[in-house]
Amino acid sequence: MRVAFSLLALMLGLSEVRAASSLSPEAAKPATREVFSAPLKELPTPYSPNAMRAVPFTAKPSDKAADTAFGAYQRGQYTTAFREATKRIAADPKDAAAMTLLGELYNQGLGIKQDPVKAAEWYRLAAAQGDVHAMASLGLMSIDGRGGAKDMKAGRQWLEKAAGNGDTTAAYNLALILLGTGSEPDQARAATLFRKAADGEIGAAQHDLGVLYLQGRGVQKDPTQAAEWFRRAADNGDLAGEVEFAILLFNGTGLPKDETRAARYFQHAAARGNAIAQNRIARLFVVGRGVQKNLVEAAAWNLAASAQGLSDGWLDENLKGLEPAERQRAEALAADRAKVN
Repeated sequence: MRVAFSLLALMLGLSEVRAASSLSPEAAKPATREVFSAPLKELPTPYSPNAMRAVPFTAKPSDKAADTAFGAYQRGQYTTAFREATKRIAADPKDAAAMTLLGELYNQGLGIKQDPVKAAEWYRLAAAQGDVHAMASLGLMSIDGRGGAKDMKAGRQWLEKAAGNGDTTAAYNLALILLGTGSEPDQARAATLFRKAADGEIGAAQHDLGVLYLQGRGVQKDPTQAAEWFRRAADNGDLAGEVEFAILLFNGTGLPKDETRAARYFQHAAARGNAIAQNRIARLFVVGRGVQKNLVEAAAWNLAASAQGLSDGWLDENLKGLEPAERQRAEALAADRAKVN
């Protein structure tokens, strides 16, 4: 997966929506049997080896960052941002924040022709002045081979430097790299870095730290800690964390079992377009656990999940008895929900 770093996300606190961990769709049987299982390690997930992506830096911008140049950037007035940042550097050749902004404009091709080489040059100048965002950008560009030769070692060094200077974005991406090595010491260090990013309220890091606690990778296995980090990830809008928390809540893993509350989390994540959550809430509507039994709702969510490639023979079998009018209502609901997403 190609790594991208966005100063816009860095400045505005935008978060990336990721697919939740794929979970095995075991049939919802009698109440004595749990409906859902834990994540399957063999399926692609955000914490698989080499699955890297950048997340936003969540610290408050400095007063210097809130000037005309950055204000224009935030409003999408990129030509103005370029002009104002250039003026700032002319007035102060050591203005690292303005250098980083120029690097981002060149990197993304915003308001000017895209030029990764020039982007890297500006990032290097800013990094020399101690700008941690520029360091993080250089790390990701080196890993991706943008603006120069692909150099994993140099990329890790830049990320190490940025993380060591408090950049939680760099700490998160460095943790993902370390997970990919497979070595136990790197797993432990990755957990420490995830914790640093998670304490900075990065939802993706909170989710991934929860996964490590659930699986006992780099940390002692602790379902209670896993549930707490998934909850915090969900509170920060992380879709994967929301689904994982709902699963643990439904099964009573790491926290008291609460099917009604779990159903609310599933339904919220389903409305946000998560196929796994759509599948799970459909099952709950079929069996009437956590929600009132409603086969039309179940069919609508099953259709939504199926449209995203998540088919479920058990649901199909249990919904085949719908009347034509009921199926039409379900199809209309599914179509309306697809428009929202």
